[in-house]
Amino acid sequence: MKQIRFLDVGWTYQALAPKMDTAAKRVLESGWFIHGDEVKAFEKEFALYTGAKHCIGCGNGLEAIELVLRAAGVGPGDDVLVPSNTFIATWLAVTRTGANIVPVEPVEATYNMDPAKLEEALTPATKAIIPVHLYGQPADMDPIMEFAEKNGLFVVTDAAQAHGAVYKGRMSGTLGHAAAFSFYPGKNLGAFGDGGAVTTMDDKIAERVRKLANYGSTEKYVHECKGFNSRLDEMQAAFLRVKLDKLDNWNWTRKTVASIYLEGLKDTPLVLPVIGEKIQSVWHLFVVRCKDRDGLIKHLADNKIEASIHYPIPPHKQGAYKEMENLSLPISEAIHKEVLSLPMGPHMTEEDAQRVVEVVKAFFK
Repeated sequence: MKQIRFLDVGWTYQALAPKMDTAAKRVLESGWFIHGDEVKAFEKEFALYTGAKHCIGCGNGLEAIELVLRAAGVGPGDDVLVPSNTFIATWLAVTRTGANIVPVEPVEATYNMDPAKLEEALTPATKAIIPVHLYGQPADMDPIMEFAEKNGLFVVTDAAQAHGAVYKGRMSGTLGHAAAFSFYPGKNLGAFGDGGAVTTMDDKIAERVRKLANYGSTEKYVHECKGFNSRLDEMQAAFLRVKLDKLDNWNWTRKTVASIYLEGLKDTPLVLPVIGEKIQSVWHLFVVRCKDRDGLIKHLADNKIEASIHYPIPPHKQGAYKEMENLSLPISEAIHKEVLSLPMGPHMTEEDAQRVVEVVKAFFK
C-alpha cells in the first residue's frame, strides 16, 4: 500500500530538478550571495505576480510582519488587533516590537478574524490590525479595511499561507496597507530553507522596510536607524523564481484535491471548510473538525496516510504567553481541540485524494 504523505517537500525538487540545478549553478558561479541579481529579479517577479508596487525580500515570515509593523511606527504602548486563532508567529511579531496583543476571535466557519468583533476589541491605544489569511483563504478584508480607515489604523495582512489567493478579484499581497509572506519550505511557494517578503503599494513603507531589513541602511556603512539583518539570500531567491512559474499550476492541483475532499466527505460527521463569497482559497491546508480527532489520526496512520494538526494549542495557552492563559477565547479554544489537516499539496494525485476520502468514510461506518 502506497504511503500518502501529508506534504512532500522533496517532490518539488524532483519535479523541477534540472531547472533547480541550473538555478543553483547560476548563483554559485556568480560568486554573489547576498542582495544580488537573483533577489532583485525575484522581488520584481513576485511584485508583478501579486499586483503590488513593491516587494522586499527578507529572512522569514515572522520578520516580514515585524518589519512592516516597525515601518508603520508600531512600538511600545501600542495595541495591535491579532487573531486569537493563528500560528504563534503572528503574535510573536507584535511582541518583538514591544506592542501589546489584543486577540480577536474568528468566524467559526472560516477560522479567520471576525470583522464584527473588531469594535469591541478597539482600545484608545490601538494602532494596527493583522488579519491572517489562515489555511489559504483570505480574511474578509473589505469590512476590516473600512473599520481601519474609520479608526485610522494600519493593516498588515499575514499572507504566509496565501500565495496566489484571491479576494474579490484582488491578490492576497494587495489587500491591506502591506502584506507579509513566508517562504518556509512547506508553503505553497516555499524555498529550500527560510525566506520571506513584504509587498505593498506604499512607497514610504517599502523604503522603511528595506532600510530596516538591511541594518538600517540604504547606503553601505551609512546607518540611518537601528535596523536588523533580515535578508532573502540569492540561492533561495533563485529557487523561488523557478517555483513561482509553477505556483498557479500547483495551486490548481490543491484546488482539485480540495474539491474531491469536499464532495466525498460531505455526508460524514466532519465539519468541512467553508469558503467565503468571491474568495479563491489556495488550500494551503485542508482543515476539518472531528470530535474524535485522535481516533481518526490513528485510523489514517494505520492505513498509511499522514495527517497533522494546525494547531493543537492556541497562542494564549502557550507557555510563551502564560500571562494571557486566563483570557476567555472560547471559539479559538474549541477549534484547536478538534482541527485536523488532511494531506494536501501538489504531490497529491486525484487517486490519492479519493483514497483519503474512502479511508476517512470507513472510520465513521
